[in-house]
Amino acid sequence: MDEPFNRLLTRVEAAQFLQRHGFPVAARTLATLVSRGGGPAYRRFGQRALYRTEDLIAWAEARLAPPRRSSAEAEGERG
Repeated sequence: MDEPFNRLLTRVEAAQFLQRHGFPVAARTLATLVSRGGGPAYRRFGQRALYRTEDLIAWAEARLAPPRRSSAEAEGERG
C-alpha cells in the first residue's frame, strides 16, 4: 500500500520513500542538499527537516533525463 501524498517524512523516511519509488537517494544525500541547495523542498519542525511526499516525487522526476533509445543519444546532449 502506498503512503498518502502530503504526508510529512523525516529525512530517513524520505530517502526510503524515494527508493521504494525507484529513485536511488540516500538520507545523507538529502542532508547534503539541504546545505548546498538543489534538493527537494522541506520544512523545519524544531531541529528536524520534514519532507512532503509530493515534493519528493516532483523533485525526483524533475531530475530525470529524457528517455533514450541508445547511449549515442546522450552525445547530442553534451556540449
